[in-house]
Amino acid sequence: MRRRFLPVGTLTVLLAATACGGGGGDRASADDATLRYAAVGAPAATTHDPHGRVGNESDYLRFAMLYDVLTVTDEDGALQARLARSWEPDSDDLDRWTIALRDDAVFSDGEPVTADDVLFSLERIQGKGAENNGRLSMFDLESSSVVDEHTLELVTHQPYAEVGGALASLTFVVPEGSDDITEPVVGSGPFQLAEHDDTTAVLNRHDGWWGAPADYDTLQISAMPDPGARADAVASGQADIAGSVAPAGARQYEEDDSVQVVTRPGGVNYPLVMDLGSEPFDDADVREAVKLALDREQLVETVFLGYGEPGADLLNSEEPFAPRVEPVERDLDRARELLEEAGHGDGVELTLHATNSYPGMEETAALVAEQLSEAGIDVRIEIGAPDTYWAQVWNVEPLYLNSLGGNGFVDFARMALVSDGPINETGWNEPEWDADFAEALATADDDERHTLLADLQQRVADDGGYVVWGTGDGIDLAAPGVSGLPTGPGFHRLFIEQVEATG
Repeated sequence: MRRRFLPVGTLTVLLAATACGGGGGDRASADDATLRYAAVGAPAATTHDPHGRVGNESDYLRFAMLYDVLTVTDEDGALQARLARSWEPDSDDLDRWTIALRDDAVFSDGEPVTADDVLFSLERIQGKGAENNGRLSMFDLESSSVVDEHTLELVTHQPYAEVGGALASLTFVVPEGSDDITEPVVGSGPFQLAEHDDTTAVLNRHDGWWGAPADYDTLQISAMPDPGARADAVASGQADIAGSVAPAGARQYEEDDSVQVVTRPGGVNYPLVMDLGSEPFDDADVREAVKLALDREQLVETVFLGYGEPGADLLNSEEPFAPRVEPVERDLDRARELLEEAGHGDGVELTLHATNSYPGMEETAALVAEQLSEAGIDVRIEIGAPDTYWAQVWNVEPLYLNSLGGNGFVDFARMALVSDGPINETGWNEPEWDADFAEALATADDDERHTLLADLQQRVADDGGYVVWGTGDGIDLAAPGVSGLPTGPGFHRLFIEQVEATG
Protein backbone atom coordinates (compact mmCIF):
# COMPACT_ATOMS: atom_id res chain seq x y z
CA MET A 1 0.00 0.00 0.00
CA ARG A 2 1.46 3.36 -1.02
CA ARG A 3 1.22 6.34 1.27
CA ARG A 4 3.25 9.14 -0.22
CA PHE A 5 3.47 12.42 1.68
CA LEU A 6 4.97 15.71 0.58
CA PRO A 7 7.88 17.38 2.32
CA VAL A 8 7.31 20.62 4.21
CA GLY A 9 9.94 23.36 4.00
CA THR A 10 10.22 27.02 4.80
CA LEU A 11 7.39 28.92 3.19
CA THR A 12 8.87 32.38 3.53
CA VAL A 13 11.95 31.47 1.50
CA LEU A 14 9.86 30.15 -1.37
CA LEU A 15 7.49 33.11 -1.28
CA ALA A 16 10.43 35.45 -1.61
CA ALA A 17 11.59 33.51 -4.66
CA THR A 18 8.22 33.44 -6.42
CA ALA A 19 6.57 36.75 -5.55
CA CYS A 20 5.77 38.78 -8.65
CA GLY A 21 8.27 41.51 -9.37
CA GLY A 22 9.68 41.58 -5.86
CA GLY A 23 8.10 44.92 -5.02
CA GLY A 24 4.56 43.66 -4.41
CA GLY A 25 2.92 46.00 -6.90
CA ASP A 26 3.58 44.20 -10.20
CA ARG A 27 0.98 41.86 -11.64
CA ALA A 28 1.56 38.38 -13.01
CA SER A 29 3.38 38.27 -16.32
CA ALA A 30 4.86 35.77 -18.70
CA ASP A 31 8.30 36.69 -17.33
CA ASP A 32 7.73 35.89 -13.67
CA ALA A 33 5.03 33.23 -14.42
CA THR A 34 3.43 33.42 -10.96
CA LEU A 35 -0.33 33.71 -10.46
CA ARG A 36 -1.44 34.99 -7.05
CA TYR A 37 -4.99 34.10 -5.98
CA ALA A 38 -6.67 35.61 -2.91
CA ALA A 39 -9.38 33.06 -2.06
CA VAL A 40 -12.16 32.82 0.50
CA GLY A 41 -10.78 31.09 3.54
CA ALA A 42 -10.11 31.34 7.26
CA PRO A 43 -6.63 30.12 8.19
CA ALA A 44 -7.96 28.44 11.34
CA ALA A 45 -10.21 26.20 9.19
CA THR A 46 -7.46 25.01 6.84
CA THR A 47 -7.44 21.28 6.10
CA HIS A 48 -5.27 18.98 4.00
CA ASP A 49 -7.90 16.25 3.64
CA PRO A 50 -9.82 16.68 0.35
CA HIS A 51 -12.42 14.07 1.23
CA GLY A 52 -13.85 15.19 4.55
CA ARG A 53 -15.27 18.46 5.82
CA VAL A 54 -13.86 21.36 3.81
CA GLY A 55 -14.88 24.82 4.97
CA ASN A 56 -12.52 26.98 2.92
CA GLU A 57 -12.80 27.75 -0.77
CA SER A 58 -9.04 28.30 -0.68
CA ASP A 59 -8.66 24.63 0.27
CA TYR A 60 -11.03 23.47 -2.48
CA LEU A 61 -9.06 25.53 -5.00
CA ARG A 62 -5.79 23.98 -3.82
CA PHE A 63 -7.24 20.48 -4.02
CA ALA A 64 -8.60 21.09 -7.54
CA MET A 65 -5.09 21.98 -8.70
CA LEU A 66 -3.30 19.16 -6.84
CA TYR A 67 -5.62 16.19 -7.36
CA ASP A 68 -7.22 14.91 -10.54
CA VAL A 69 -10.99 14.47 -10.59
CA LEU A 70 -13.01 12.05 -12.69
CA THR A 71 -15.34 14.48 -14.50
CA VAL A 72 -16.00 18.22 -14.54
CA THR A 73 -18.74 20.54 -15.73
CA ASP A 74 -18.04 23.12 -18.42
CA GLU A 75 -19.16 26.75 -18.77
CA ASP A 76 -22.68 25.60 -19.65
CA GLY A 77 -22.97 22.99 -16.91
CA ALA A 78 -22.45 20.07 -19.32
CA LEU A 79 -20.26 17.15 -18.26
CA GLN A 80 -16.74 16.76 -19.62
CA ALA A 81 -14.24 13.94 -19.18
CA ARG A 82 -11.24 14.50 -16.94
CA LEU A 83 -9.46 11.52 -15.37
CA ALA A 84 -12.36 9.33 -16.50
CA ARG A 85 -12.40 9.02 -20.30
CA SER A 86 -15.89 7.54 -20.38
CA TRP A 87 -18.69 6.24 -18.16
CA GLU A 88 -21.12 3.77 -19.72
CA PRO A 89 -23.86 1.57 -18.26
CA ASP A 90 -23.32 -2.16 -18.61
CA SER A 91 -27.03 -2.75 -19.30
CA ASP A 92 -30.42 -1.06 -19.48
CA ASP A 93 -30.72 -1.46 -15.71
CA LEU A 94 -28.40 1.55 -15.18
CA ASP A 95 -27.02 0.14 -11.94
CA ARG A 96 -23.65 -1.14 -13.20
CA TRP A 97 -21.28 1.23 -14.94
CA THR A 98 -17.93 0.79 -16.65
CA ILE A 99 -15.56 3.70 -15.97
CA ALA A 100 -12.64 3.86 -18.38
CA LEU A 101 -9.72 5.89 -17.02
CA ARG A 102 -6.96 7.74 -18.80
CA ASP A 103 -3.84 5.60 -19.22
CA ASP A 104 -1.42 8.55 -19.24
CA ALA A 105 -2.07 10.05 -15.80
CA VAL A 106 0.77 10.02 -13.29
CA PHE A 107 1.21 11.30 -9.77
CA SER A 108 3.75 14.05 -9.25
CA ASP A 109 6.26 11.48 -7.95
CA GLY A 110 6.10 9.63 -11.28
CA GLU A 111 3.89 6.72 -10.19
CA PRO A 112 0.99 5.91 -12.56
CA VAL A 113 -2.60 6.55 -11.53
CA THR A 114 -4.45 3.24 -11.51
CA ALA A 115 -7.99 2.00 -11.01
CA ASP A 116 -6.93 0.85 -7.54
CA ASP A 117 -6.10 4.45 -6.62
CA VAL A 118 -9.44 5.65 -7.95
CA LEU A 119 -11.55 3.03 -6.17
CA PHE A 120 -9.63 3.62 -2.95
CA SER A 121 -10.32 7.36 -3.23
CA LEU A 122 -14.04 6.84 -3.89
CA GLU A 123 -14.28 4.50 -0.91
CA ARG A 124 -12.49 7.03 1.27
CA ILE A 125 -14.85 9.83 0.18
CA GLN A 126 -17.91 7.69 0.88
CA GLY A 127 -16.46 6.62 4.23
CA LYS A 128 -16.35 10.26 5.31
CA GLY A 129 -20.02 10.80 4.51
CA ALA A 130 -20.76 12.20 7.96
CA GLU A 131 -18.34 15.03 7.18
CA ASN A 132 -19.20 15.68 3.51
CA ASN A 133 -23.01 15.39 3.51
CA GLY A 134 -23.12 11.85 2.19
CA ARG A 135 -21.13 12.38 -0.96
CA LEU A 136 -21.15 9.31 -3.27
CA SER A 137 -23.77 7.51 -1.18
CA MET A 138 -25.53 6.45 -4.38
CA PHE A 139 -22.73 3.92 -5.03
CA ASP A 140 -22.50 0.40 -3.65
CA LEU A 141 -18.72 0.46 -3.48
CA GLU A 142 -18.50 -2.88 -1.65
CA SER A 143 -19.91 -4.48 -4.81
CA SER A 144 -17.80 -2.32 -7.14
CA SER A 145 -14.50 -3.62 -8.46
CA VAL A 146 -11.32 -3.00 -10.41
CA VAL A 147 -11.52 -4.60 -13.86
CA ASP A 148 -7.97 -3.82 -14.96
CA GLU A 149 -5.33 -1.16 -14.41
CA HIS A 150 -7.41 1.57 -16.03
CA THR A 151 -11.00 0.30 -15.75
CA LEU A 152 -13.53 0.19 -12.94
CA GLU A 153 -16.98 -1.29 -12.58
CA LEU A 154 -19.07 0.92 -10.31
CA VAL A 155 -22.33 -0.41 -8.89
CA THR A 156 -25.16 1.86 -7.72
CA HIS A 157 -27.76 1.01 -5.09
CA GLN A 158 -30.52 1.75 -7.59
CA PRO A 159 -30.69 2.69 -11.27
CA TYR A 160 -28.76 5.97 -11.56
CA ALA A 161 -28.50 7.58 -14.98
CA GLU A 162 -26.59 10.60 -13.61
CA VAL A 163 -23.40 8.72 -12.70
CA GLY A 164 -21.26 11.13 -14.72
CA GLY A 165 -22.58 14.02 -12.64
CA ALA A 166 -22.05 12.10 -9.40
CA LEU A 167 -18.36 11.81 -10.28
CA ALA A 168 -17.95 15.49 -11.10
CA SER A 169 -15.62 18.07 -9.61
CA LEU A 170 -14.93 16.86 -6.05
CA THR A 171 -13.82 13.25 -6.66
CA PHE A 172 -10.21 14.07 -5.76
CA VAL A 173 -7.97 11.06 -6.43
CA VAL A 174 -5.12 10.24 -4.03
CA PRO A 175 -2.71 7.28 -3.98
CA GLU A 176 -4.05 4.02 -2.63
CA GLY A 177 -3.16 3.70 1.04
CA SER A 178 -3.47 7.40 1.88
CA ASP A 179 -5.60 6.65 4.89
CA ASP A 180 -4.83 9.51 7.26
CA ILE A 181 -4.32 12.74 5.33
CA THR A 182 -3.26 15.09 8.10
CA GLU A 183 -0.44 16.27 5.84
CA PRO A 184 -0.64 16.71 2.04
CA VAL A 185 -0.08 13.67 -0.16
CA VAL A 186 1.04 13.59 -3.78
CA GLY A 187 -1.56 14.18 -6.48
CA SER A 188 -1.85 13.84 -10.24
CA GLY A 189 -3.35 17.26 -11.00
CA PRO A 190 -1.91 20.15 -13.02
CA PHE A 191 0.15 21.42 -10.06
CA GLN A 192 2.17 19.98 -7.21
CA LEU A 193 2.58 21.42 -3.74
CA ALA A 194 5.88 23.14 -2.98
CA GLU A 195 5.27 24.83 0.36
CA HIS A 196 2.35 25.69 2.62
CA ASP A 197 1.20 27.04 5.92
CA ASP A 198 -2.33 27.72 7.20
CA THR A 199 -2.53 30.99 5.25
CA THR A 200 -0.66 30.47 1.99
CA ALA A 201 0.09 27.56 -0.31
CA VAL A 202 2.59 27.69 -3.15
CA LEU A 203 2.15 25.22 -6.01
CA ASN A 204 4.50 24.53 -8.89
CA ARG A 205 3.36 23.35 -12.29
CA HIS A 206 3.27 19.56 -12.64
CA ASP A 207 4.90 19.03 -16.02
CA GLY A 208 3.90 15.37 -16.00
CA TRP A 209 0.20 16.21 -16.02
CA TRP A 210 -1.66 14.72 -18.97
CA GLY A 211 -3.49 17.96 -19.84
CA ALA A 212 -2.39 21.14 -21.56
CA PRO A 213 0.22 22.84 -19.36
CA ALA A 214 -0.73 25.93 -17.41
CA ASP A 215 0.36 29.32 -18.72
CA TYR A 216 2.12 30.05 -15.43
CA ASP A 217 4.79 28.14 -13.49
CA THR A 218 3.70 28.91 -9.94
CA LEU A 219 0.33 29.35 -8.25
CA GLN A 220 0.17 31.11 -4.90
CA ILE A 221 -3.14 30.69 -3.02
CA SER A 222 -3.78 32.89 0.02
CA ALA A 223 -6.70 32.30 2.39
CA MET A 224 -8.36 35.65 3.16
CA PRO A 225 -11.71 35.69 5.01
CA ASP A 226 -12.59 39.33 4.37
CA PRO A 227 -14.01 40.09 0.88
CA GLY A 228 -12.89 43.71 1.10
CA ALA A 229 -9.33 42.64 1.83
CA ARG A 230 -9.39 40.31 -1.17
CA ALA A 231 -10.57 43.11 -3.44
CA ASP A 232 -7.95 45.49 -2.06
CA ALA A 233 -5.24 42.90 -2.70
CA VAL A 234 -5.94 43.01 -6.44
CA ALA A 235 -6.38 46.78 -6.55
CA SER A 236 -3.03 47.29 -4.80
CA GLY A 237 -1.16 44.77 -6.95
CA GLN A 238 -0.65 42.25 -4.15
CA ALA A 239 -2.80 39.62 -5.90
CA ASP A 240 -3.81 38.87 -9.47
CA ILE A 241 -7.23 37.36 -8.68
CA ALA A 242 -9.66 37.92 -5.82
CA GLY A 243 -12.29 35.20 -5.57
CA SER A 244 -15.89 35.83 -4.49
CA VAL A 245 -15.87 39.52 -3.63
CA ALA A 246 -18.88 41.47 -2.42
CA PRO A 247 -21.09 43.33 -4.92
CA ALA A 248 -20.03 46.62 -3.31
CA GLY A 249 -16.43 45.77 -4.09
CA ALA A 250 -17.30 45.04 -7.70
CA ARG A 251 -19.33 48.24 -8.04
CA GLN A 252 -16.32 50.20 -6.74
CA TYR A 253 -14.16 49.00 -9.61
CA GLU A 254 -16.69 48.95 -12.47
CA GLU A 255 -15.16 52.05 -14.07
CA ASP A 256 -11.56 51.29 -13.04
CA ASP A 257 -9.42 50.08 -15.95
CA SER A 258 -6.83 48.70 -13.53
CA VAL A 259 -9.22 45.98 -12.28
CA GLN A 260 -11.46 43.55 -14.18
CA VAL A 261 -14.85 42.52 -12.79
CA VAL A 262 -15.67 38.92 -13.77
CA THR A 263 -19.13 37.54 -13.00
CA ARG A 264 -20.41 33.98 -12.64
CA PRO A 265 -24.21 33.95 -13.19
CA GLY A 266 -26.24 32.26 -10.47
CA GLY A 267 -23.25 31.68 -8.20
CA VAL A 268 -24.87 33.04 -5.01
CA ASN A 269 -28.14 31.92 -3.43
CA TYR A 270 -29.38 32.87 0.06
CA PRO A 271 -32.76 31.12 0.37
CA LEU A 272 -35.07 31.28 3.35
CA VAL A 273 -35.42 27.79 4.76
CA MET A 274 -38.76 26.86 6.36
CA ASP A 275 -39.14 23.63 8.33
CA LEU A 276 -42.31 21.98 7.05
CA GLY A 277 -42.73 20.11 10.32
CA SER A 278 -42.79 23.21 12.50
CA GLU A 279 -45.63 25.66 13.06
CA PRO A 280 -46.64 27.75 11.23
CA PHE A 281 -44.75 26.38 8.21
CA ASP A 282 -46.62 23.08 8.32
CA ASP A 283 -49.45 25.06 6.69
CA ALA A 284 -49.00 25.47 2.93
CA ASP A 285 -50.96 28.75 3.02
CA VAL A 286 -48.42 30.30 5.37
CA ARG A 287 -45.52 29.20 3.19
CA GLU A 288 -47.24 30.65 0.14
CA ALA A 289 -47.92 33.90 1.98
CA VAL A 290 -44.23 34.27 2.82
CA LYS A 291 -43.30 33.71 -0.82
CA LEU A 292 -45.84 36.23 -2.09
CA ALA A 293 -44.96 38.91 0.47
CA LEU A 294 -41.40 39.36 -0.76
CA ASP A 295 -40.36 42.07 -3.19
CA ARG A 296 -37.75 40.05 -5.03
CA GLU A 297 -36.58 42.79 -7.34
CA GLN A 298 -35.88 45.05 -4.37
CA LEU A 299 -33.98 42.25 -2.65
CA VAL A 300 -31.76 41.69 -5.70
CA GLU A 301 -31.09 45.40 -6.12
CA THR A 302 -30.33 45.87 -2.41
CA VAL A 303 -28.41 42.70 -1.58
CA PHE A 304 -26.68 42.02 -4.89
CA LEU A 305 -26.63 45.65 -6.14
CA GLY A 306 -28.18 44.42 -9.36
CA TYR A 307 -25.62 41.65 -9.93
CA GLY A 308 -28.29 38.96 -10.12
CA GLU A 309 -31.83 38.00 -11.03
CA PRO A 310 -35.12 37.70 -9.08
CA GLY A 311 -36.08 34.11 -8.40
CA ALA A 312 -38.99 31.73 -8.76
CA ASP A 313 -38.02 29.50 -5.80
CA LEU A 314 -36.11 27.11 -8.08
CA LEU A 315 -33.19 25.62 -6.21
CA ASN A 316 -30.92 25.75 -9.26
CA SER A 317 -32.24 27.93 -12.04
CA GLU A 318 -28.91 27.61 -13.91
CA GLU A 319 -29.32 23.88 -14.57
CA PRO A 320 -29.55 23.16 -18.32
CA PHE A 321 -32.86 21.39 -17.65
CA ALA A 322 -34.30 23.87 -15.11
CA PRO A 323 -37.86 25.10 -15.78
CA ARG A 324 -38.01 28.45 -17.55
CA VAL A 325 -40.48 30.39 -15.46
CA GLU A 326 -40.97 34.02 -14.49
CA PRO A 327 -39.98 35.25 -11.02
CA VAL A 328 -42.69 35.21 -8.37
CA GLU A 329 -44.43 38.59 -8.32
CA ARG A 330 -45.22 40.28 -5.05
CA ASP A 331 -48.90 40.14 -4.06
CA LEU A 332 -49.48 41.54 -0.57
CA ASP A 333 -53.26 41.29 -0.80
CA ARG A 334 -53.15 37.59 -1.57
CA ALA A 335 -50.51 37.04 1.12
CA ARG A 336 -52.81 38.61 3.72
CA GLU A 337 -55.77 36.52 2.49
CA LEU A 338 -53.73 33.33 2.81
CA LEU A 339 -52.68 34.20 6.35
CA GLU A 340 -56.28 34.86 7.31
CA GLU A 341 -57.37 31.54 5.78
CA ALA A 342 -54.65 29.86 7.83
CA GLY A 343 -56.01 31.38 11.04
CA HIS A 344 -53.50 34.20 11.31
CA GLY A 345 -55.75 37.13 10.51
CA ASP A 346 -54.22 39.07 13.41
CA GLY A 347 -50.74 38.40 12.08
CA VAL A 348 -48.00 35.92 12.89
CA GLU A 349 -44.70 36.25 14.74
CA LEU A 350 -41.53 34.60 13.45
CA THR A 351 -37.85 34.49 14.34
CA LEU A 352 -35.49 34.60 11.36
CA HIS A 353 -31.94 33.41 11.97
CA ALA A 354 -29.13 34.79 9.84
CA THR A 355 -25.38 35.35 9.88
CA ASN A 356 -22.78 37.50 8.21
CA SER A 357 -20.76 34.51 6.98
CA TYR A 358 -21.20 35.68 3.39
CA PRO A 359 -21.60 39.23 2.02
CA GLY A 360 -25.23 40.33 2.04
CA MET A 361 -26.77 37.70 4.32
CA GLU A 362 -27.39 40.11 7.19
CA GLU A 363 -28.79 42.70 4.78
CA THR A 364 -31.07 40.02 3.33
CA ALA A 365 -32.53 39.26 6.75
CA ALA A 366 -33.20 42.93 7.50
CA LEU A 367 -34.98 43.58 4.21
CA VAL A 368 -36.96 40.33 4.36
CA ALA A 369 -38.22 41.29 7.81
CA GLU A 370 -39.26 44.73 6.56
CA GLN A 371 -41.09 43.32 3.55
CA LEU A 372 -42.89 40.57 5.48
CA SER A 373 -44.12 43.08 8.04
CA GLU A 374 -46.23 44.69 5.32
CA ALA A 375 -48.21 41.45 5.06
CA GLY A 376 -48.75 41.18 8.82
CA ILE A 377 -45.77 38.91 9.53
CA ASP A 378 -43.74 40.25 12.45
CA VAL A 379 -40.15 39.03 12.15
CA ARG A 380 -37.52 39.16 14.87
CA ILE A 381 -33.97 38.72 13.56
CA GLU A 382 -31.25 36.79 15.36
CA ILE A 383 -27.74 37.09 13.89
CA GLY A 384 -25.53 34.11 14.63
CA ALA A 385 -21.75 34.17 14.73
CA PRO A 386 -20.12 32.66 11.61
CA ASP A 387 -18.14 30.16 13.69
CA THR A 388 -21.26 28.69 15.33
CA TYR A 389 -24.10 29.38 12.88
CA TRP A 390 -23.59 26.33 10.68
CA ALA A 391 -23.45 24.02 13.69
CA GLN A 392 -26.16 25.54 15.90
CA VAL A 393 -28.66 27.09 13.45
CA TRP A 394 -28.38 25.37 10.08
CA ASN A 395 -30.63 22.30 9.94
CA VAL A 396 -31.79 23.07 13.51
CA GLU A 397 -33.98 26.18 13.61
CA PRO A 398 -37.39 26.35 11.83
CA LEU A 399 -36.59 29.54 9.86
CA TYR A 400 -33.16 30.70 8.75
CA LEU A 401 -31.06 31.84 5.83
CA ASN A 402 -28.88 29.28 4.09
CA SER A 403 -26.17 29.82 1.51
CA LEU A 404 -26.47 27.61 -1.56
CA GLY A 405 -24.57 27.89 -4.78
CA GLY A 406 -22.78 25.31 -6.82
CA ASN A 407 -25.15 22.47 -5.97
CA GLY A 408 -26.52 20.56 -8.94
CA PHE A 409 -30.19 19.77 -8.49
CA VAL A 410 -29.80 15.97 -8.66
CA ASP A 411 -27.03 15.87 -6.07
CA PHE A 412 -28.83 18.36 -3.83
CA ALA A 413 -32.08 16.43 -4.11
CA ARG A 414 -30.36 13.22 -3.12
CA MET A 415 -28.94 14.92 -0.02
CA ALA A 416 -31.72 17.27 1.04
CA LEU A 417 -35.03 16.39 -0.62
CA VAL A 418 -35.52 12.65 -0.58
CA SER A 419 -37.23 11.61 2.63
CA ASP A 420 -34.21 9.83 4.07
CA GLY A 421 -31.64 12.33 2.79
CA PRO A 422 -28.78 13.08 5.21
CA ILE A 423 -29.53 16.83 5.37
CA ASN A 424 -33.27 17.08 4.72
CA GLU A 425 -33.37 20.51 6.34
CA THR A 426 -36.94 21.43 5.31
CA GLY A 427 -38.42 18.07 6.28
CA TRP A 428 -39.67 17.57 2.70
CA ASN A 429 -41.33 14.16 2.93
CA GLU A 430 -43.30 13.27 -0.19
CA PRO A 431 -43.28 9.54 -1.04
CA GLU A 432 -44.73 10.21 -4.50
CA TRP A 433 -41.98 12.76 -5.16
CA ASP A 434 -39.35 10.25 -4.00
CA ALA A 435 -40.77 7.63 -6.36
CA ASP A 436 -40.79 10.06 -9.28
CA PHE A 437 -37.19 11.07 -8.51
CA ALA A 438 -36.15 7.41 -8.59
CA GLU A 439 -38.02 7.00 -11.88
CA ALA A 440 -36.17 9.98 -13.36
CA LEU A 441 -32.80 8.51 -12.36
CA ALA A 442 -33.80 5.21 -13.96
CA THR A 443 -34.59 6.93 -17.28
CA ALA A 444 -31.81 6.47 -19.83
CA ASP A 445 -32.99 9.01 -22.40
CA ASP A 446 -31.45 12.37 -21.53
CA ASP A 447 -34.30 14.53 -22.82
CA GLU A 448 -36.96 12.45 -21.10
CA ARG A 449 -35.01 12.35 -17.84
CA HIS A 450 -34.41 16.11 -17.91
CA THR A 451 -38.10 16.74 -18.43
CA LEU A 452 -38.88 14.66 -15.36
CA LEU A 453 -36.20 16.44 -13.31
CA ALA A 454 -37.53 19.84 -14.36
CA ASP A 455 -40.99 18.86 -13.12
CA LEU A 456 -39.54 17.63 -9.83
CA GLN A 457 -37.70 20.90 -9.28
CA GLN A 458 -40.86 22.88 -10.04
CA ARG A 459 -42.88 20.86 -7.51
CA VAL A 460 -40.36 21.70 -4.78
CA ALA A 461 -40.54 25.38 -5.79
CA ASP A 462 -44.34 25.34 -5.58
CA ASP A 463 -44.85 23.38 -2.38
CA GLY A 464 -41.55 23.11 -0.55
CA GLY A 465 -39.82 25.01 2.21
CA TYR A 466 -37.21 26.90 0.20
CA VAL A 467 -37.82 30.54 -0.69
CA VAL A 468 -35.30 31.26 -3.43
CA TRP A 469 -36.05 34.94 -3.80
CA GLY A 470 -33.18 35.52 -6.22
CA THR A 471 -29.74 34.46 -7.29
CA GLY A 472 -26.70 36.68 -7.32
CA ASP A 473 -23.67 36.56 -9.53
CA GLY A 474 -20.49 35.14 -8.13
CA ILE A 475 -18.01 37.98 -8.56
CA ASP A 476 -14.25 37.77 -8.97
CA LEU A 477 -11.78 40.58 -9.53
CA ALA A 478 -8.71 40.20 -11.73
CA ALA A 479 -5.72 42.21 -12.81
CA PRO A 480 -5.78 43.51 -16.41
CA GLY A 481 -3.41 40.84 -17.72
CA VAL A 482 -5.49 37.91 -16.45
CA SER A 483 -7.88 36.11 -18.80
CA GLY A 484 -9.76 32.82 -18.95
CA LEU A 485 -11.21 32.83 -15.43
CA PRO A 486 -13.90 30.11 -15.20
CA THR A 487 -17.41 31.57 -15.16
CA GLY A 488 -19.54 28.42 -15.24
CA PRO A 489 -21.85 27.15 -12.51
CA GLY A 490 -20.93 25.37 -9.34
CA PHE A 491 -17.44 24.11 -8.75
CA HIS A 492 -16.39 24.94 -12.30
CA ARG A 493 -14.77 28.05 -10.77
CA LEU A 494 -12.09 25.91 -9.07
CA PHE A 495 -10.38 24.67 -12.22
CA ILE A 496 -8.07 27.54 -13.09
CA GLU A 497 -5.18 25.74 -14.81
CA GLN A 498 -6.09 27.37 -18.14
CA VAL A 499 -6.14 30.92 -16.79
CA GLU A 500 -3.67 33.09 -18.69
CA ALA A 501 -1.65 35.85 -17.09
CA THR A 502 0.31 38.34 -19.19
CA GLY A 503 1.82 41.72 -18.47
